[in-house]
Amino acid sequence: MTSPVTTTIEGAVGIIELNRPEKFNCLSLEVHELIDKARAAFEANPEVRALLIRSTGKHFCTGADLAEVKGSLKDTEALDHFIGSGMDVLMRLEASPLPVIVAVQGLCLAGGLELALAADVCFAAKSAKFGDQHAQFGLIPGWGGSQRLARLVGLRRALDLMFSARWLTAEDALNMGLVNYLVADEELQQHSLDYATTLTTRSRDGLTAMKRLARAGVEMPLADAMDLERGAVVRHLQGADTAEGLDAFENRRTPNFNQ
Repeated sequence: MTSPVTTTIEGAVGIIELNRPEKFNCLSLEVHELIDKARAAFEANPEVRALLIRSTGKHFCTGADLAEVKGSLKDTEALDHFIGSGMDVLMRLEASPLPVIVAVQGLCLAGGLELALAADVCFAAKSAKFGDQHAQFGLIPGWGGSQRLARLVGLRRALDLMFSARWLTAEDALNMGLVNYLVADEELQQHSLDYATTLTTRSRDGLTAMKRLARAGVEMPLADAMDLERGAVVRHLQGADTAEGLDAFENRRTPNFNQ
């Protein structure tokens, strides 16, 4: 039986691939558990320095597995587990010490959008569409969409997208800040992999620190966030990667942070 999530390593990039194209890569408990298992395994592997999330088939992900949702509606405990498990998985993904890149083709809707929002950098094919359709069917986001979307694009834009349930073109998503890079459909996988590969040449500790500072600091008063950065940079400047980077700069060579 084919796994709904497959994993591979290309160079130093750990790839997590949703593999339910016949169900538009919808997110079930099993899919979330497999994403979480893959993330943890890649984080524990010192040879992996970046994560790339992508999907097989025409669409990235159109949301939750509605059969599982409907099967849990009369069981409060099961329903809470379904929602809480997905929320925890995406929180751990967002907090990963590795940079997380997502590559989106086709439709990225509802729970699929929530998965993309938990990543650090988003690539989109030019034909991709983004949207939160919960309101159209009397639902509300359950995996962080109401929180991450507002933080990323601003409150009014987020409320409009949630209220209206409208779809955004990839270009609109780029202009709104949901997407970082817009690429030709046929070049999506290669461009996103190339970007992730570039990140693997950086200091793993440095990227981890930058991500932690940015994600934690944005929730803090500026003065507290500056103190957080001050302590982190003093520690980092005394580390081996800084020594390697400065030596490479002085000797006009490419630094090697894989030692």
